[in-house]
Amino acid sequence: MQKFTLEFLLIIFFFSPFTSCKNDSNINLKEKPLKKEIPFALVIHGGAGTIKKEYMTDEQEKAYRDKLQEALDVGYTILKNGGTAIEAVQKTVNIMEDSPLFNAGKGAVFNSLGKQEMDASIMDGKTLNAGAVAGVSLIRNPINAALLVKDSTRHIMLSGKGAEEFARQYHLQFEDASYFYTEKRYKSLIKVKEKAGEKILFKIKPKKGSEQIDEHKLGTVGCVAIDKEKNIAAGTSTGGMTNKKFGRIGDSPIIGAGTYANNLTCGVSATGTGEYFIRTLAAHEVSNLIQYKNLSLKKALKHVVHVEIDSLGGDGGLIGLDKNGNIAWDFNTSGMYRAYKKSTGENVIEIYKK
Repeated sequence: MQKFTLEFLLIIFFFSPFTSCKNDSNINLKEKPLKKEIPFALVIHGGAGTIKKEYMTDEQEKAYRDKLQEALDVGYTILKNGGTAIEAVQKTVNIMEDSPLFNAGKGAVFNSLGKQEMDASIMDGKTLNAGAVAGVSLIRNPINAALLVKDSTRHIMLSGKGAEEFARQYHLQFEDASYFYTEKRYKSLIKVKEKAGEKILFKIKPKKGSEQIDEHKLGTVGCVAIDKEKNIAAGTSTGGMTNKKFGRIGDSPIIGAGTYANNLTCGVSATGTGEYFIRTLAAHEVSNLIQYKNLSLKKALKHVVHVEIDSLGGDGGLIGLDKNGNIAWDFNTSGMYRAYKKSTGENVIEIYKK
């Protein structure tokens, strides 16, 4: 019995190192799994309307495409580096607000008194918290003020002078009225007033500068993003309608109408004649159709634009991004400035209706 035990132990002693080496060798030969990139994406719009190839010069089209790409790249970089969807939306919209090409911020249209009254909103799909400002005139980036309302108050929307006083307390950047002036926007106002037979009781001193603005579109810029944490955010900013009166406010600052985000469903931003998007609660309706009717994002957008908005005689479009990162857009005009970029590398910019 002792002899057997000794021999058995010797066998284990001599052969176990070789067995161990063999196993270690097999382990080392196994390939390490590649780190999977966490998906993220964003989609933007720069307004919809009668946007046709024949109305655009090559120079104008290039200017719009370049600016849309710049905006995409800013948001994409934030998301790629692990930034939040809220931050990506804010900074992306800032690029378009700072460009005279779009009806937001610097390129905002004139109201009936020859001034700018701008609106903006932003929403976090994780918490459903949101912020908005309406009827502000001198805040350089209204989307920044909307974000400040979301983060620093118990309110959702602030308006007019109250919103501007609030923004000053937090040292947001303000500009003189001349900063927002663009000659073509001013000429559009004069044209609209003359057509309506309205008297022009003011005169604005022109500001020199090269502008490539396309005048055949409705206003508004917007962005929807999903970050690596699967959180969705949406934001919208606009100068509203040319020659608008009596402090008119459209859908852009109204949560559920021009902007909506919910991690359970999607994020949406609208552009068009705001009254119709308010009456249908267009952005929230898209979310409802996904959540309660099991529609895809694409089908939900199509229904809202071509059934609900169309039935009222409204015009405009919607962009959206769902909880799985799927992107879609739809509009009932001849064009919409729109673009998206995904973590897969897919980068698309479109202007005209296909």
